[in-house]
Amino acid sequence: MKLTFLGGASEVGSLGIVMDLDSVKLLLDYGMTPTTPPKFPMEAPPIDAFFLSHCHVDHSGMVPWVCSQYKVPMYTSYPTFDVSELLIYDSLKISKYEGYPLPYTKSDVRSLMDYANIVEVDDYCPIRDIEINFHSAGHVPGSLMAEISGDRTTLFTGDINTIDTRLLSGTKPVKCDTLITESTYAGRDHEFRLKIEKDFLEKIDEVVDRGGIAIVPAFAVGRTQELLMVLTHFDGEIWLDGMGDTVSRMYFKHPDFVSNVKKLKRAYRKVRLVKTSSDRKRAQKGDIILTTSGMLDGGPVMEYLKWLKDDPKNALILTGYQVEGTNGRLILDEGMMDFYGVKERLNCEICFFDFSAHAGHKELVEFIRKCDPENLVLCHGDNRDLLREEFGGEMNTYMPKEGKPFEI
Repeated sequence: MKLTFLGGASEVGSLGIVMDLDSVKLLLDYGMTPTTPPKFPMEAPPIDAFFLSHCHVDHSGMVPWVCSQYKVPMYTSYPTFDVSELLIYDSLKISKYEGYPLPYTKSDVRSLMDYANIVEVDDYCPIRDIEINFHSAGHVPGSLMAEISGDRTTLFTGDINTIDTRLLSGTKPVKCDTLITESTYAGRDHEFRLKIEKDFLEKIDEVVDRGGIAIVPAFAVGRTQELLMVLTHFDGEIWLDGMGDTVSRMYFKHPDFVSNVKKLKRAYRKVRLVKTSSDRKRAQKGDIILTTSGMLDGGPVMEYLKWLKDDPKNALILTGYQVEGTNGRLILDEGMMDFYGVKERLNCEICFFDFSAHAGHKELVEFIRKCDPENLVLCHGDNRDLLREEFGGEMNTYMPKEGKPFEI
């Protein structure tokens, strides 16, 4: 087996892996990094089939290009397909606004269904001399791992979470000869999830009790829905603004990919939806505003912060990892925010709660050991060496570089 990483080997973002198995050549994910300007992986060679693990743009952002270029079957789940299409259209809109064109068109996106082979957890798909079995990855609804079996077995995880959350059950190890896994949180562990939820709810109550508004930027995919479920028993007024509404409705159509869709629907019915500019003004008189974008680089959150940033009774509550170069990271590091080219200080309270959808260091180590691979390929992280050190001589460990083919 020969592997070539087109992106996402030594860093988070733009993941794309070519797996050459002699009889078949697979592409595993093909994303872009939505920086300004966007960062793209290396060009994919001709392939026979494509597997998309989940919808996040750093895994899915280049799907229209590869499908239109090579017209190959794409294997993915319904939630991943639906939400990927939504995010890719949004990426095209942003690229037009920012003046950095993407290498595909709306027509290419519209053609994606022509290539889609929709699969579910535990499905088996034969492709020439190999077979792919799909397992839940526990990352976001619809996320899958691919177990690729021929003479030997390889497991590609995509992004994974091994703990149970209110939205999803954690992924389970799969015995394999070769394991290709993300290492996003190598060297970093998460707090106990129930403690994070408790601290988050206590902070919300504190802000509301002092007469403030809690502004909660959240990723539309997964994070918004989980936070709605965490807030199920909150008695105050919650407003939901942005793409999280659309994504939630998509998940309602695919209940098998959510732990308890009835609880999610119950939580969703408690919120007020922002549909007009007048709704946005009314939301400022509520208690909680749950809105996109999660890293504060656009979306309704920009408008809310313009209005609410100078009142110390208010709080900006971040709930996810803030990538270097984003407004979210600027806020955490300096207490400043870039409002379309003008940096301003935030005088409201700033808090962070780690509602991560990725396995932490200890969970990754446990998952890898239980998969018991002979070969371990670490990717999609910038601290891979910290994970490699955990295993010593237990297995052959590879830390590939972008554009450097290697054989296993």
